[in-house]
Amino acid sequence: YLVVEILPALFRSRAAQRAGRGLRKAIDPERDLRRYESEVRVADNVASRQRYAEELVRRERYDEAIAQYREALTGLYEHDPNLMLGLAQAQFGKGDASAARATLDELIRHNPDFRSPTGHLLYARALEAEGNVPKALEEYAVLAPSYPGAEASVRYAQLLTAQGRVAEAQKVVRELLEQARIAPAHYRRAQRSWLDAAQRLL
Repeated sequence: YLVVEILPALFRSRAAQRAGRGLRKAIDPERDLRRYESEVRVADNVASRQRYAEELVRRERYDEAIAQYREALTGLYEHDPNLMLGLAQAQFGKGDASAARATLDELIRHNPDFRSPTGHLLYARALEAEGNVPKALEEYAVLAPSYPGAEASVRYAQLLTAQGRVAEAQKVVRELLEQARIAPAHYRRAQRSWLDAAQRLL
């Protein structure tokens, strides 16, 4: 009875819930943003402000997100690494790579033990956007082998190719594609766009 009746009903229920959430977002895409904004007005704490700022970044409303992160980065949270990383992401999204890189430098200065593949990739991208190609290549080279996904390796190979270092780029790509070949299928599905980009570099 459990297998025949309850489990299928449970899966249908979860699928229905996901479909319902997707439908609500399609009908009212600003719903989450309004909710998080309301939470900030009511609770006015760091957690609610961070959720609101993250949603603003997803909506590409970077100036507003930066303002929210700066409001949160006070008192005990003045150098909170996750808030500083969020601020850097908003700054980079806005197109201010120098500000993003400076924020990440401050993050590491105040939190030397903090580790974040997302933050490390953002740092390499900020250096690249600033035109500091040698330093960007150094950061990509360190990050690519351990990054939990294909993006870092592909960006590394793309930058190597742009510098005319094609043989090195193709070595990075071949290693990535070989790792992907033996990885679980769900990894290949999740990384499909980056793996396709890697194939185009061969």
